[in-house]
Amino acid sequence: MSRVSTPPVPAPRLAGEPSYSQRSCGTGGRDGFSFPSSHPPCGLAMGGRMSLVEARASRARKPVEYEVTVDHVRMDTHDTATLFLDFGGVPVDYKAGQFLNIDPHQFPALGRLSAYLQEQKGRKEPQRSYSLASAPHEPLVAITVKDEEFVPGLTRYPPLLSPYLVHGRLTGARMKVMAFMGPYVLPEDVEERTEHVVHLVAGSGAVPNFAILKDALHRGLKLRHTFLFSNKTWGDVLYGEELAALERQHPDRVRVVHTLTRETDESRFGAAVRKGRVHQSLLEELIQDRDTCLVYACGPAITPWDRRKALETRTPSTPRFMETVLGHLHALGIEDKRIKRETYG
Repeated sequence: MSRVSTPPVPAPRLAGEPSYSQRSCGTGGRDGFSFPSSHPPCGLAMGGRMSLVEARASRARKPVEYEVTVDHVRMDTHDTATLFLDFGGVPVDYKAGQFLNIDPHQFPALGRLSAYLQEQKGRKEPQRSYSLASAPHEPLVAITVKDEEFVPGLTRYPPLLSPYLVHGRLTGARMKVMAFMGPYVLPEDVEERTEHVVHLVAGSGAVPNFAILKDALHRGLKLRHTFLFSNKTWGDVLYGEELAALERQHPDRVRVVHTLTRETDESRFGAAVRKGRVHQSLLEELIQDRDTCLVYACGPAITPWDRRKALETRTPSTPRFMETVLGHLHALGIEDKRIKRETYG
């Protein structure tokens, strides 16, 4: 995945203007795409248009800097951890699905690597953005971070902040965060717009959708949720036990389906686990109300580094999760206005 930041994105457009697309700054703890906190959500690609009220709300609420304590760290997989942040009793106001920014320059342990990367890139290292895994009703704010690996020839630069957050044993540590940002949230009138929310996620793209699901159930919104979650192996699945528990507690509201691309015998994990990638026939099976559902899709997409390599080699970029599933959704007749997207890469 590319480690090169993209330019700042424009402000959200109002209803009646053309839809827009923005490259993610780091859903689920991606270490490659970040923008200054003064810019609007770095990480949303919305097929549908924002209403006037939503657009104004997104612009009006400015992020605030907080000093927080890492209450504890939970290792979710071998390369992914959830950090639970204590804001010290300060009131926090955020929506499920939003994100916060962390400036890597505040950590002395990263000073040398940061200086090296800045010399190589010719610019200052920006803040990194991490989606919230928590819902507003929960006592601690949580972010889930995946440690990005450096693969020569595939990734241009090694990750800076994510390995430190995942493996740095930060329980009790103090840090500054800039919060809260992002319109990848349920609209206020979601119950008037739909009865069915489809969560279409891959890998750490599950982070904001997990928060959205918990929040909707806690608030008692009259919605059904289909949570379609793609991973390489069962060991890569985030929040597996929590999702299963939510499905048991709300059998009429929640359906969780997993797809695994690198397991040889997916049947040992249960009937809700399918083999292979998310394909069109699976979406056709799970989404019957294609004219009225809302789809929240989050996962890896073609990166600027991928596009640059494609130009250099004169070969097309290989579609990733987001490009693939969007093609399937469109083939099923689901309109862009019913799809919200957040991407990373």
